[in-house]
Amino acid sequence: MSVSQPLAGRTPGALVLERNYSFSSSHRYYRPEWTPETNLARFGKCSNSPAHGHNYRLTIEVSGTVDPETGFVVNLPDLDALVRDAVVRRLDHAHINDAVPEFAAGGEIPTTENLAVWIAGEIASLLPPANRLESVRLAEDDRLASKWTRR
Repeated sequence: MSVSQPLAGRTPGALVLERNYSFSSSHRYYRPEWTPETNLARFGKCSNSPAHGHNYRLTIEVSGTVDPETGFVVNLPDLDALVRDAVVRRLDHAHINDAVPEFAAGGEIPTTENLAVWIAGEIASLLPPANRLESVRLAEDDRLASKWTRR
């Protein structure tokens, strides 16, 4: 099969694929070394036991060169399986403080900021060598999201 010059090769620039996922999780903001009053003052209702939850929306941006045979930056079924196994299966319908050791009592607080960084760390090294993780955006609702970006 003869493959012509890919369209991406005709115009200089980087290509970034954006893919969206969702999962529902609960979490609690709480520092065991603080008093309940200090936790409440710093974290508000987010410190209440046992937890509260969100319907998270996750957006992953992956860059790479367009494959001249497929026209893809990355194979979507492969990317979906990677994100599903590394992140979604671990967090969907789970209590994040229990499901992820880094967010256990006394560890990191499972804020959207810290979760975005954790997700980036889980995904970046698993991508094919031809791809690079550019950003992870995690929204817990329409008013709050955090975005990790490659510098």
